[in-house]
Amino acid sequence: MERIIQLHTESRTIKVPAGTTVRSIVTDHLHLDDGTSKYTDNPVVALRMNNEILPFGARITVDAHIEPVLLFSDLGKRMYRHTLSYMLALASDRLFPARRLVIGHALGDGFYFNFDGHYALSKEDVESLGREMLRLVEMDTPIELDTVSYQDALSYFQEKGYLATSLLLSYRNDPTLHLYRCQDFIDIAYEPLIPRTGLLAVWELRPYGERGMLLRFPLSSDFLHIAKFRDNPLLFSIFREYKIWGSLLKVDCLGTMNKICGSPPEIHTFIRMNEDLQHRKISQIADMISQRGTVKVVFIAGPSSSGKTTFSIRLAIQLRLLGYNPIQISLDNYYRPKSEAPKDAEGKPDLEVLEALDLTLFRNNLGALYAGEEVDLPRFDFKGDGRRYFEGKPISLKDNTILVIEGIHGLNPNLVPNIDRSTTFKIYISALTQLNLDDHNRISTTDNRILRRIVRDNRTRSTSAQRTLEMWPSVERGETQHIFPYQNQADTMINSALDYELAVLKPYAEPLLRTVKPEAYAEYPVSRRLLKFLENVYPIPADLVPSDSLLREFIGGSEFHSEC
Repeated sequence: MERIIQLHTESRTIKVPAGTTVRSIVTDHLHLDDGTSKYTDNPVVALRMNNEILPFGARITVDAHIEPVLLFSDLGKRMYRHTLSYMLALASDRLFPARRLVIGHALGDGFYFNFDGHYALSKEDVESLGREMLRLVEMDTPIELDTVSYQDALSYFQEKGYLATSLLLSYRNDPTLHLYRCQDFIDIAYEPLIPRTGLLAVWELRPYGERGMLLRFPLSSDFLHIAKFRDNPLLFSIFREYKIWGSLLKVDCLGTMNKICGSPPEIHTFIRMNEDLQHRKISQIADMISQRGTVKVVFIAGPSSSGKTTFSIRLAIQLRLLGYNPIQISLDNYYRPKSEAPKDAEGKPDLEVLEALDLTLFRNNLGALYAGEEVDLPRFDFKGDGRRYFEGKPISLKDNTILVIEGIHGLNPNLVPNIDRSTTFKIYISALTQLNLDDHNRISTTDNRILRRIVRDNRTRSTSAQRTLEMWPSVERGETQHIFPYQNQADTMINSALDYELAVLKPYAEPLLRTVKPEAYAEYPVSRRLLKFLENVYPIPADLVPSDSLLREFIGGSEFHSEC
């Protein structure tokens, strides 16, 4: 007997047989898609089922509340960007089947790709790939979800030469896997994809660097157009440097990382090499500061959970080895009380804007220090009444003193507009993971930072994962407006990500993410996505992490932080 399920929308209840596809529900029952919608129509591209995001090929088997996911929504935009990468992989498979296309990293409003090995992407190659992608858009071919057995999937990827995917799957034991098929091309995707190529209408493919290309997508602020290209050579140079490190460590994808994590002798050495490479980079930055000869203030800025605090401590240690007397200052101690903070559009305290700091006090303090005066620095009580106090321990600038000032606004030129630039050194820090899931699927730098913050917030503030995810959109808006625009003001950048850290974060993050339940409208899809991603990560115990590691800022046990 056929089992009937009930699907509830805002306005009505639909009864359908269990196992009905999302495509059928959207097209036949909600009448929201007839297969001819254009990109500019902002069509439905997926369905929320009890707040889980399902692609068109998925089947619904239980009673559920359902809601369409539109292309121009936040979730739709994420799907769009991943599907663009899928379509580029398809185009490359058509034109250059003997070459290995590898996704690199996000760079501004695009993803960087290149061919692995001795193949360089010529201008003509990029133009050919662009034409093939345009042809695929014009063909408007369905991108269909297939469910295949584990062994069939593994055999397919081995035959195709997708070794990174094969290696990653070797650490899974799912009886079946979801793959996406377009024409005769099959690839794995770890997030839902757009249902047809005809909707992938707005993008740009351009040569970039000596050997690669950028696949650019629309910004969230204007999803109908590609923005004017703005290069970020400093950030690209850091990614390139860490890719070189990855080749030294012989790790460029998660499957290789998992293989090392499963070998106790190898993981000990690997962790030490990771840490020593980061120590070396910090030492090099200290040398750059010393060689400048005129630096009195080092400003450190970066997005949330980039490791600014531990980095500033470790940089100060390196400066001491060079004969300096570094004094560390956190801009967080200059926050105004919440009652005095600027308000956002919803009338809530906006702690992300520069004006949330007591700029007058900070500028007066810095000016007095430059003038040779003693200054009593403030402390902000985050755990108590949320007010500033003074410890009565004045400081002053001596000949060998360097102020190490860290905070999200450290690179903003309006922080201290009249300071002599020759006396400053600016550093941008972020967790820019160089690992990929496999050749065509990247590990998001943002996801890495979210996991760090979930673990740290729960440990230090007893904040739930749901609450951290609830705050994250506000954090991202603040970063987009007040941090990222100034990253190229930096004299240098440093990547705080450690290749092995996801393996350490996994045992902490997974139980916290599982506490986010389906009724959490905005947070549940993110928690589900992160949990599915972490399924691919082989865990390692935290006691392998050195006590001076930057990672300890998030998991605890740091020799630098008493609260850790």
